[in-house]
Amino acid sequence: MRIASDLRQSDIAELTGLSQAFLSMLESGTRRLTNIDKIVELLAGLDAPVEITGPMLRMPNRTVGPGNSHGLPG
Repeated sequence: MRIASDLRQSDIAELTGLSQAFLSMLESGTRRLTNIDKIVELLAGLDAPVEITGPMLRMPNRTVGPGNSHGLPG
């Protein structure tokens, strides 16, 4: 999703609250994300479509600024 969205790891870190170093380890497969709360935060930060996540992995009442579907600066 990160590459398809043309985002850097530092962008994802800012959106999700996970560190860039941890995201790098996730992508390389040296670490796993097993904490369900962190998984939900990651998916919410990415604004992952419900078709990918299913409704159970969505944060309730998440809002994004107008015209800004990924929460990135305009």
